[in-house]
Amino acid sequence: MTGRRVTLVVNPSSGKGRAQELLPQVAGCLRDGGLELRILLSRDYAEARSMIESAAADGGIVAVMGGDGMLHLGLNAVAERYAAGDSSISLAMIPAGTGNDLCRGLGLAANDAIGAARLIVAGKRDLVDVIEVAGRRIGTVLATGFDAMVNRRANALAFPKGAARYPLATLAELRVFSPLRYQLTIDGEQRDLDAMLVAVGNTCCYGGGIRICPDADPRDGLLDLTIIHPVSRFRLLRLLPKLYTGEFVSDPCVERLHAREIEVDGPGLVAFGDGELLGATPLTARIQPAALPVFAP
Repeated sequence: MTGRRVTLVVNPSSGKGRAQELLPQVAGCLRDGGLELRILLSRDYAEARSMIESAAADGGIVAVMGGDGMLHLGLNAVAERYAAGDSSISLAMIPAGTGNDLCRGLGLAANDAIGAARLIVAGKRDLVDVIEVAGRRIGTVLATGFDAMVNRRANALAFPKGAARYPLATLAELRVFSPLRYQLTIDGEQRDLDAMLVAVGNTCCYGGGIRICPDADPRDGLLDLTIIHPVSRFRLLRLLPKLYTGEFVSDPCVERLHAREIEVDGPGLVAFGDGELLGATPLTARIQPAALPVFAP
């Protein structure tokens, strides 16, 4: 049956080789569960994209094993096919990267690849929302301010690799950062303001566990907006540890809203989604309810 056929696309180098190390156990779990398994090993991002798109065109279960970049490719390929009417298709996420934020946001343990494989065997499929922006779909958070600058700086660092880049990039960016000018249109209502950042979330996390939209629910048909209004560098530095717990939202500088559509514009603003560069503003983010069939708790 098509629904029990799994194409597993793997980035062996994800998580400093963790994906390659875990692959035999993941494959064994899927085969022992009676699934028909095909494994594809990608050598680079372009090849991974091609493999995932080809797997999605074949239908069935598209399993992606790697970090958030790989999962972003899988999300887009599967959501596009589902929107085109292929009800047989599903995305399965096997976390093996350093961030694994999409898995966190959908309730999967960020470091439990075997547990994710068992979800596939158990057939625990759900429909979740995604964000449509700049002709792409993202599953986690749209970053446009201080967070986007940190992401860009982290991507440029040759060392260290993995999630350790983000604290270093954060401290480096903090030295030179000043509030940004935003022009927002939130469900048709215009607002002009200065802010440290405006984050638009479908799920709660980005940057390797930063809970920027701590109450975001990817099944409620709404975008979660977190605005951090201008504060001093010292105060922002004090808030940073609380970003990992979500406790920062109690600070008076934080504003939270819900919307179905938000247009973001402002001089010099760039946007990242699922850790990937989306481009310069203006950008419009819209929620697509129940747009992604995925294996999740």
